[in-house]
Amino acid sequence: MSTVVKICGITNAPDAVAAVEAGADAIGLMFYEESPRYVPLKAAVDIVQQLPPFLIKVGVFVNAPEDVVLRAIGECGLNILQFHGHETVEYCRQFPVMTMKAFRVKDATTLKRLPGYPTDAWLLDAHVEDQLGGTGKTFNWDLAIQAKKLGVPIFLAGGLTPENVGDAVRRVQPYGVDVSSGVEASPGKKDYRKVREFIKAAKSAG
Repeated sequence: MSTVVKICGITNAPDAVAAVEAGADAIGLMFYEESPRYVPLKAAVDIVQQLPPFLIKVGVFVNAPEDVVLRAIGECGLNILQFHGHETVEYCRQFPVMTMKAFRVKDATTLKRLPGYPTDAWLLDAHVEDQLGGTGKTFNWDLAIQAKKLGVPIFLAGGLTPENVGDAVRRVQPYGVDVSSGVEASPGKKDYRKVREFIKAAKSAG
């Protein structure tokens, strides 16, 4: 099976449609208001209404109230919830769809936290102080290889670009890759050429 490709930080319908046409398996909608890629719920609903039914829709949240998450699930038809804050395992597991906990990988000690979150998948991102994601920074992929041995599907994120994603997929062989800033013209606006090249590189390597 080829590597699953998720284009995250989608803020408008044209970008979402372009990602689908380029072969993306999933899009990520950022419901964290402090993010430059934040998308209000009403706008997110408008986006998903223009997408094919088979596309995976991922909602990205940071310490969000449960009712906010449930409303987004209901109105956007989210398939997966991605949690980037300090959510407890009990919080993550209470929702009626699949969940993915994100970890900012600083060093090998970060990996010790992963088994405490028996979510459906783990997303591994780069650790940058005071930033929760979308940093454009990579981390030591050998740690992602170690994390794979724990038996939970891994999404690799952090500094991936059309130029390095092929190498990342060949080395780590993750279940999926996640990109936001690496295929942008500016924060929240995708560069369609980069999106196409990223997906092609990831799929051909996987």
